[in-house]
Amino acid sequence: MRKERKTSKMMKGRVSRIGSFAIASSLSMKGRQQPCITCTTFNILAPIYKRVYFNDQTSRESEYRAYWLARNQKILDSLLHERSSIICLQEFWVGNEELVNMYEKKLGDAGYVNFNLGRTNNRGDGLLTAIRKDYFNVINYRELHFNDCGDRVAQLLHVELASPFFKCRNSNTRQEILIVNTHLLFPHDSSLCVVRLHQVYKILQYVEAYQKEYNLNPTPILLCGDWNGSKRGHVYKFLRSQGFVSSYDTAHRYTDADAHKWVSHLNHRGNICGVDFIWLLNPNGYRKLLKTSWIEAVFAMFKNLLRRTSLTEEDAFAFLKADNGGDCITYLDFCEALRQLNLSGHRYGLSDEETKDLWDLADIERNGFLDYKEFQQRIWNLVWLERREEIDNGIQDDVVKGRQEQAIGFSVENAVLFPPEVEKGQWPENYSLSDHARLTVVFSPIGMPCSQTNS
Repeated sequence: MRKERKTSKMMKGRVSRIGSFAIASSLSMKGRQQPCITCTTFNILAPIYKRVYFNDQTSRESEYRAYWLARNQKILDSLLHERSSIICLQEFWVGNEELVNMYEKKLGDAGYVNFNLGRTNNRGDGLLTAIRKDYFNVINYRELHFNDCGDRVAQLLHVELASPFFKCRNSNTRQEILIVNTHLLFPHDSSLCVVRLHQVYKILQYVEAYQKEYNLNPTPILLCGDWNGSKRGHVYKFLRSQGFVSSYDTAHRYTDADAHKWVSHLNHRGNICGVDFIWLLNPNGYRKLLKTSWIEAVFAMFKNLLRRTSLTEEDAFAFLKADNGGDCITYLDFCEALRQLNLSGHRYGLSDEETKDLWDLADIERNGFLDYKEFQQRIWNLVWLERREEIDNGIQDDVVKGRQEQAIGFSVENAVLFPPEVEKGQWPENYSLSDHARLTVVFSPIGMPCSQTNS
């Protein structure tokens, strides 16, 4: 009996460390009648960026064919062993024809349909998304170019389950998913914080516009990739405000306070952090209006930058009105403060229209200035958001009441990071596949409850 318990414990340990194929198999052995969907995201570190040390000199791996070829063959072997339903890769070396052909052939032979997209201005790397043809039919594929200082891009795939995973009351209901693969800009300095937030805002705007263009039924959304920001950042909070959940944290029942418990990246500064996510938004997930979330995120960033300079609430008010000699903040004072904090005044900062939107929400009376109490309530403490959220809730309720469709959704069954050490917040010295961990999540399709119209 003791031996059986030990064997069982060892098997559970193995399942927690191996790929999604084994996890999905273990779930099916528990009596599940429907298959699971697996999704993998992995920044594979483009050879043009990977540093290698040869003859006491630092070079790029791209200069040594044997090095990058061997490493990428191992990456492909690991991906093909997992056989995830969806594979999203970042830093894919689109500029090397041999490497591109190798991935195309091996993934194609394994039953995947592949889409790759290079960054703008011929940066050399980009994205690759591979979809298993036995799981999905690809309805549409779109490319999003941010055209910003990082030349970043995103891919949007609209797919349909090849075989329905559950019975819908409406037999005409297609079981569809929207998948996004992206790689956000690295936050080299504070001026890039708003750029990264812009990138996510553009993705969500694009997805929203796509849904309206094709009049889609409520559809689950997966956002995959290297977000170059942790659970403490503004991008994370912005996505959370839109109803997205981190699949890995959901699987492990981690809260925002558990950010230190896992990592997925050893960056070029030698810091380890958790930046790779597969975000899930189910059709019945609560969402603020997108513009409300955006404005809230920018104001939060503004306040955070003021706090970084050790400004108290009173000091911040004095800082904003420093140039006018009065006891109120004017629109010009507000614009100057944004400029000094690197949120505007440069090509990729806040636009004049976005700045005016922020001011209009703070200057409710439209008298052109804010006194200390108004600054305290509307910029520092964001009291106006409470009323805005009430309005948003009313709009969302009206939308839901008007729906009659039955929708597919997902429950998160499991999630694994490889190598296993990163799940304990450690980076292994002997790991050489990439400077990122590979994240795989197992989803189980579920039916979302139908909403009825008002009588």
